[in-house]
Amino acid sequence: MTIDWSAFTPISALAGGVLIGVATALLLALNGRIAGISGILGGLIDRTPGETGWRLAFTLGLLLGPAAWLLFAALPAIEIRADYPMLVAAGLLVGIGTRYGSGCTSGHGVCGLSRLSPRSLVATLMFMGAGFATVFVVRHLLGA
Repeated sequence: MTIDWSAFTPISALAGGVLIGVATALLLALNGRIAGISGILGGLIDRTPGETGWRLAFTLGLLLGPAAWLLFAALPAIEIRADYPMLVAAGLLVGIGTRYGSGCTSGHGVCGLSRLSPRSLVATLMFMGAGFATVFVVRHLLGA
């Protein structure tokens, strides 16, 4: 195994992790809400009275974050090696998984684990296991 030292960025990764941790802690402390993206977006669709403002602000922050980054640096190049049907299928599978799992990786992996939730531990292990298995099948068994 070799490390691509030009792509090895532990300082920015640590800073990003700290920012995510602080943001989720503040949302929980100040609003009493969990920063799970699927739940936040789902709440925008359901339109619960009194819940729209903070959910919209959170979602806009996710969308405007990369735009703000462009003020200081270039975004990394994005290369997607899949066609549109594959992307649509993957998106639908992720959506179905978040409904069955009662949350997404951000809700369970970041917020649930920090609260020592056993359900979130199981969900995160399942997310990671499914990801590992998918990469193994696609790269080693299908030869992609």
